[in-house]
Amino acid sequence: MKAGERDRVSALRLVLSELQKAAKEGGDVDELAVLRRERKRRLEAAEAYRGAAREDLADGEDFEAGIIQAYLPAELSDEQLDELVRQAVADTGAESPRDMGKVIKHVMAASEGRADGRRVSTKAKEALN
Repeated sequence: MKAGERDRVSALRLVLSELQKAAKEGGDVDELAVLRRERKRRLEAAEAYRGAAREDLADGEDFEAGIIQAYLPAELSDEQLDELVRQAVADTGAESPRDMGKVIKHVMAASEGRADGRRVSTKAKEALN
């Protein structure tokens, strides 16, 4: 706050509020899940603002998503994710797109929150087709 980073402080206050709210509701809080959820909300809001030709608001949401991203673990690379998907297909015995749910569940658990669900879904679909 002393450095004059009001936007950053505001974004961190919003995240802190969500973490406190989650702690009140459930007791056992997965902080990373809260951070991922809040980042996803910001990215979706930015996309909606861009669709409405409101670049100023979209830029603000992108900024907040970037602040939140800094507190999340680094995403897996494509090669690492491909390897996890291959391993999940082998471990679950998946053979067709009908088994995609098993593969996604296995990869999401193995990635420990370092892979976006959309990326995992896309990679699983490619592997099973």
